[in-house]
Amino acid sequence: MLTSDAYGTLAKVLGALRAHDTDTIEHLADPRIRSGHWVPEEGAGGEAVGEREGEWELPPGEREASAPARELLKFSTPRDPTLLAQFVKLRVIEPENTFWRRGIQACVRYVKETGAQQLRVPYDYITPDDWAPAGFPLGTWLADQRKTHKAGRLDPGRVEQLDGLGMVWSHQDVAFEEGLTAARAWATVHGHLLPPATAVWDGYPVGTWAKNQRFAARAAEQNAQRRQAGLPVETSAGALTEARRAALEEIDPGWCPVWDTGWQRCFRLVQNLLRNGGALPVVAGKVIVQGEDLGRWVTAQRHGWEQLLPAQQWLLENVLGVEPAGEAERPVKRTQDDMWALNLRAAQQFHAREGHLRVPRKHVEHLDGGVAVGRQNGAEEPVTVRLGTWLDNVRKRADRLTEQRRADLDALGMRW
Repeated sequence: MLTSDAYGTLAKVLGALRAHDTDTIEHLADPRIRSGHWVPEEGAGGEAVGEREGEWELPPGEREASAPARELLKFSTPRDPTLLAQFVKLRVIEPENTFWRRGIQACVRYVKETGAQQLRVPYDYITPDDWAPAGFPLGTWLADQRKTHKAGRLDPGRVEQLDGLGMVWSHQDVAFEEGLTAARAWATVHGHLLPPATAVWDGYPVGTWAKNQRFAARAAEQNAQRRQAGLPVETSAGALTEARRAALEEIDPGWCPVWDTGWQRCFRLVQNLLRNGGALPVVAGKVIVQGEDLGRWVTAQRHGWEQLLPAQQWLLENVLGVEPAGEAERPVKRTQDDMWALNLRAAQQFHAREGHLRVPRKHVEHLDGGVAVGRQNGAEEPVTVRLGTWLDNVRKRADRLTEQRRADLDALGMRW
């Protein structure tokens, strides 16, 4: 007796036979497994027909129908209707089930053999001959599952199976997670997520990765501004998503400043120094952290206060306690005549000491006698003159010198 399930299966087969005639009968004897998925189409008379996308695949070791299959397909001899229904369902109605099972088996074996936590399988990967299944195109099979899942046609149960094996639905998401892991570890050690572009963590180029994320964040901000202004957004490709930005801000809220990243890095290093009980560095060369001269940086901020943004000034004053330099601390502003006199004095000092004015190109003269450009903590900073470079430049514009200036240099034995 035929069970209800077997009867239903045979009913489907009869419908397929009416639609495809001899083609379906030939398919019954074909042992190859059809990869891909069913794509319904509408045939003549509104009847649903379809094709199976992909390529026929012949299981290893099979070159013709198996003996049981050949016996089932002998219509001249009695056959078990239940076995026939099961055979037809597997080979004609749902051949992808077998292919799916082999794919899952290959995934399980891959995870077991490689110890991988995720199914990051190269596209051209084929299972070795000593595996079961052997010679299975696992890389392309997983790519097909991603494509089907993206189209919304992959069964939820199959999605759950693949998720349980560590399926990677998007390689871009995996790449971001790898970078995020490296960034988190780097920030834990360095106290911020503002690595130089050359920074590497455990072989991963975390500096370049962070730079790319900042670029993506700015692209997202530009798109948001265009939307607010009612302007069209050409593309969101490459723009940082809100979820990714939140993950980065969880590591370091100041990871993507509106100003120079180098400025923000030095600010954070000084901030960390103060939090750890250190004093504000104010002398160049005294406090160097992660390759940054923090004393020189603080001094540069105080003397370049007017060039800073209001937000930067606020951070320096309220977070670090840095104030702009007073007038007495600022470098002396000199006119061109003052600079000529200063350079000439350096030439005279060199001549008095050496007896000539044959100055090497890279020579730097340190002026004596209390000449200073300004004060730092009450101490005068001596003046240095790039005398060799200055004399070379003077020779190049000798025709524009005044008679007095030319005479002053001639008196020192200047070689034009």
